[in-house]
Parts: sequence; structure tokens; C-alpha cells
Amino acid sequence: MSPKIRDQILNAAQELINGDRAKDYGDAYINHNRIADGWNIIMASALKTHGYLTAAHVALMMDWMKTSRLLETLDHTDSWIDKAGYTALGAEFVALEKNVALETLMQEMQLHGKLTDGDVPSEE
Repeated sequence: MSPKIRDQILNAAQELINGDRAKDYGDAYINHNRIADGWNIIMASALKTHGYLTAAHVALMMDWMKTSRLLETLDHTDSWIDKAGYTALGAEFVALEKNVALETLMQEMQLHGKLTDGDVPSEE
């Protein structure tokens, strides 16, 4: 990569971390520590239950990153959308890891009382 391209990339990164992202997510050090706190909890649980991180654990970690950002700026719509995406991906990854269809996994959860109609408020 040429030095000119490197400079352009570094300049773009500088604008991002010192511009809108700094305004949206607050102090970078505080936000990264908040993210680290959540990731440490998720990782400890992953190691306890699986012995390693799975793709589903990573989805939880990415969701926590978005949560950490929302704690600074609650009305940041993109982060809410991203959280929904990570949740959907995490559920899909669990189904893949169990080698079952997502519908089967949800039925199994319902049978074992892990999923009820009362878990999510309806729009009615």
C-alpha cells in the first residue's frame, strides 16, 4: 500500500474517532472499558459452559458493544437495528451449532419452558 493511501486511511479514521463517533458514543476510554466489562462476563460464561467462544457468544459480545454505545446515546437508531441483527444472528448460530432448524430450536425451547408467549410484549 502506498504512503498516500495510508495517509488517506489514517486521516479518515482520525475524522471518525474525533468527530461524530466521539459525539455519539462519548469518551472512547470509558466506552471501551464498559464494553470490556460486558465482554469479560460473556467470555467467562462461554469458557465455563463450552470451554471456548462460539459464534453465538461473539454475537452476544457484539450486541453488548451496541448496548454500551446506546448507554451513551439512547436514541441512536442504527445501534438498535444492529442489536436486533446480532440477536437474530446469535439465534441462527445456536441452531447451526446444534445442527437443527431454527424452528425446531424454538419449538424445543417452548417445550422446555425456555420460551413463552409472555417473553415479548405483543403489539395488540
